[in-house]
Amino acid sequence: MHSSVRPPADVHRVAVVAVPPVTTFDLAIPDIVFGSAELDGHPAYRVRICTVEPGPVASTSSLQVVVPHGLDAIADADTVLVTGSASRADADERILAALRAAAARGARMASICTGAFVLAQAGLLDGHSATTYWVQAGALEHRFPQVRVLPQALFVDDGPVLTSAGLTAGIDLCLHMVRTDHGAAVANAVARLAAVSAVRDGGQGQVLPTPVAAPDGSSLAATRAWALARLAEPLTLAGLAAHAGVSVRTLNRRFQAEAGTTPLQWLLTQRLEQARELLESTTLPVDRIAARTGFVTPDSLRRHLLQRVGMTPRAYRTHFPRPRTRAES
Repeated sequence: MHSSVRPPADVHRVAVVAVPPVTTFDLAIPDIVFGSAELDGHPAYRVRICTVEPGPVASTSSLQVVVPHGLDAIADADTVLVTGSASRADADERILAALRAAAARGARMASICTGAFVLAQAGLLDGHSATTYWVQAGALEHRFPQVRVLPQALFVDDGPVLTSAGLTAGIDLCLHMVRTDHGAAVANAVARLAAVSAVRDGGQGQVLPTPVAAPDGSSLAATRAWALARLAEPLTLAGLAAHAGVSVRTLNRRFQAEAGTTPLQWLLTQRLEQARELLESTTLPVDRIAARTGFVTPDSLRRHLLQRVGMTPRAYRTHFPRPRTRAES
């Protein structure tokens, strides 16, 4: 169940379920991402971490984890998120029952990393597409054949159930949910606070085929920053390659290695993200937004936005109304 923008009095409730032994990194992600999201200066989410018996829980690392809430936190949660766990076949039945009850009343269900195994044990992934940490994808597919496992996806949004790969892919999933709930501007603000990229599509591969850096230690980070400052200009492969000081062929190969996508697809994603933020945060006409983000024509922006998010610019503005006034010159 995807929520729309809510007033502070009706803050979106997130229950993060710790299934021991927990993965400590995964457990921290929802609290950081959702806890950083604000609407008009007020928290957009209330996050509660819960488990069967509040108190110390076993973890997969040397860190001691203390969970403050019991499973009653799930009862009124709008989103229920299970983080990584080594309980891939024997999660506590009380947790599974609470997850089933939450799904039955329409809560949005999600998992990070091997938390997908817990959702699968509860039967919540039956007939759905899902992903998990690529090392465990084969085991998930073998143990739960009724689940359509997409082993390379960073995250999968399949209606009321969302799953992600491990570690930083959990950040991508949480940012995706923030953007779904409250729009690109709020999600981008959270990403800036967390110093991470705001946009990584769920279909991007988990594992890059080659090392991120070139053999000489160089990267295309400077060229990507240069392009981001010039999205309104007619950027070309030749122009990007010239800035990087490489051939077009080398640019394509290294861009795929570093960013997990092609230069032109990366440019399209960045332009769409900037257009979405302008649609939400300004009253600029669509033709000016198209020009400022490099789409040139309103029709081009409309076509790409419809393909990517299923909304026209007008519908997008209606769905994510402008929260406050800002300079629009």
